Amino acid sequence: METALDIQGLHVRYGPIRAVQGIDLIVPKGGITALLGANGAGKTTTVMAIAGALPVVSGAVSLFGKDMTGAKPDAIVRAGVAISPEGRRVFAQLTVEENLLLAGSILGDEKLSAKRLAEMKERFPILGERRRQMAGLLSGGEQQMLAVGRALMSGPRLLLLDEPSLGLAPQVVDQIFDIVEELKADGISVLLVEQNAALALDIADHAVVLANGAVAAAGAPSELANDAVLQSAYLAA
Repeated sequence: METALDIQGLHVRYGPIRAVQGIDLIVPKGGITALLGANGAGKTTTVMAIAGALPVVSGAVSLFGKDMTGAKPDAIVRAGVAISPEGRRVFAQLTVEENLLLAGSILGDEKLSAKRLAEMKERFPILGERRRQMAGLLSGGEQQMLAVGRALMSGPRLLLLDEPSLGLAPQVVDQIFDIVEELKADGISVLLVEQNAALALDIADHAVVLANGAVAAAGAPSELANDAVLQSAYLAA
């Protein structure tokens, strides 16, 4: 199986705290892997380590068959990875279009950046409608779409999508998950971090459950979805 992301024995610390303890994780090329678990399980820590924003104490991170352990965030982006962070973190004082163009500046090609901008407006029509509006004035769902669109501006092959449903109304969550499935159809690999286990398992090809920084279970989503013990212990949405 060809992989977009292959993590082996990953350990990450926050100071003296062992936040991630020897986890293994794979995202197949063109697939969706759901990373699940309760608050504090180590999900976001794992994502930040993959993105190069937190140091790896030990273990290996391979992206598209290349060892990228300890690489800096800019090198991770150039390798084809982008992140839509937990809490969206849009630039509130910039317009929607400025948020997108700022992300596109990493391309170093104004024509390509303009092309990607047009693509984002087509994929997310509301962003086109709100292009001159300050991002901080958008609704939560609109900000989430902007966060995803901003991540896609670099043309990633792997998207790290951290808690996209957080704080959103059910109807908006459904729209976001439809977009995730569209990204998969476009050949983009996705690591989906979610507390809403039912939704994540419904679209994922593979799932990993973290508890206290370690892998509690991994396997086919259908198997995890039907495991009453895991549902009760780790996957309650």
